Amino acid sequence: MPIPNFDKGSLKSLVERIERLEEEKKAISEDIKEIFTEAKGNGYDVKIMRKIIAMRRQDEGKRREEAELVDLYLSALGDE
Repeated sequence: MPIPNFDKGSLKSLVERIERLEEEKKAISEDIKEIFTEAKGNGYDVKIMRKIIAMRRQDEGKRREEAELVDLYLSALGDE
């Protein structure tokens, strides 16, 4: 397989930037985990908190549509 011609300095820079961001991502994930541990210690239901956070990421229309579908499915199953 022929070796492509590329700028080794540019490649190294890109790889190092990604590695730094991966380290930052790991640190942030650890911080988030600590906050959830704190929340659990304060009596909050972490599963519900995660669900709320996911819902808040959605736009209002998408969130409403999903809630309506959940209600519809529960009703169809006789669980409402």
